[in-house]
Amino acid sequence: MSFGTYARRVRDERSPPARRHRALRCAVSEYGPLGFHATWAYLAATAVPAPDLRRDTAALLRALGVLEASRAARIEEIAVFAARRRVEKAAGVRVPLSGDPLAPPWRPRWPGATGPSRLGLVAAVANRRTAFLEVPRPDPSLLPDGLGPRLADLHGRLDACAAAYLTALGRVDAPSREEPGDIVAGIHRHLTPGHAPPNVPLLRWLRFAELLDYAVKATAVPHCR
Repeated sequence: MSFGTYARRVRDERSPPARRHRALRCAVSEYGPLGFHATWAYLAATAVPAPDLRRDTAALLRALGVLEASRAARIEEIAVFAARRRVEKAAGVRVPLSGDPLAPPWRPRWPGATGPSRLGLVAAVANRRTAFLEVPRPDPSLLPDGLGPRLADLHGRLDACAAAYLTALGRVDAPSREEPGDIVAGIHRHLTPGHAPPNVPLLRWLRFAELLDYAVKATAVPHCR
């Protein structure tokens, strides 16, 4: 079913709260710009449920409104990007310009004209940090000589950056804003083609590092709420 179908189910006042709650989760599975779990944490924080989204139908509607506004902004971005690419291709530019935030591959980002919620991003990072700490470390016996300590260093740096971001509630100082991006680059350097065993945890580290990098930079922008 489509996002619109799930949105209508969330708004259906004849349905029990549990069914409307499931419909919102399905809507997030259709459109989750930060990834499913991080998007859900973001929505729960910005909707301010009391006591939680499972029983608070007013908060469900607030969360849906936040999600729909972001999705509408994303649809508009896609239309603008497609129109620009048509012009660029006509001019002989076959590949999107480097650094274009709308070009593939996917990165965590919360589209919207007013900027993301700082506390929403803090909630998303807190949620994914918990999951990151539960990811098993790569088996040292499967790693080339010298790689184990380098990966341990990346893991420690990533957790330290996340802890600092959460402690500051997203208000990190300027020198700290570049560290997550450096960690993203470091993880990329250690990914290998194919299905090498270290890639499994590293790809999960990468998703968390990319979310943290976005959150750190987004909350540094003045219009981030």
